[in-house]
Amino acid sequence: MLALLKFIQSLVKTLHSDGTPGQIAAGIALGAALGLTPLVSLQNFLIFCALFLFNVSFGAGMLGWALAMPVGFLLDPAFDALGRSLLERPSLREFWTALTNAPLLPYTNFNNTVSLGSFVVWAVLAIPIYAAAYAGVLRYRAKYAERVRQSRFWKALSASQAYNVYRWFRPE
Repeated sequence: MLALLKFIQSLVKTLHSDGTPGQIAAGIALGAALGLTPLVSLQNFLIFCALFLFNVSFGAGMLGWALAMPVGFLLDPAFDALGRSLLERPSLREFWTALTNAPLLPYTNFNNTVSLGSFVVWAVLAIPIYAAAYAGVLRYRAKYAERVRQSRFWKALSASQAYNVYRWFRPE
């Protein structure tokens, strides 16, 4: 129950942050990659670095990760089937061999059917995830943000000592 409350607090804080809808949506889209794909791989390391290096919302990235992780586990059989069909395609055999023999690229784990399938699905869905998150943030801020700010939940959250400490260190 406490984890759910912290998750809701994180979601509300991210939506009420000073970040632009594009920064929040990009963070969610990058975080979705971390949630959909198996964690230990070169591409996830690069995506995690992108969350730090680029001007995207890190909190939204962690939110996207948390939202996409259960979906990733549920879709693992579909990812496996897609990855298997791509790896077993005779026309791609030379490509997979070259990828395996290239420096650093074997760390992508694309020889694993689930890793390959989930990354391909994320690559196809990255733009739609971004667009849906962007529209969702705009809609939330236009219709619901002020109501949430006036709610007892928000007032209790903002009156708490933890939130006051957070406000001291929050970038303006």
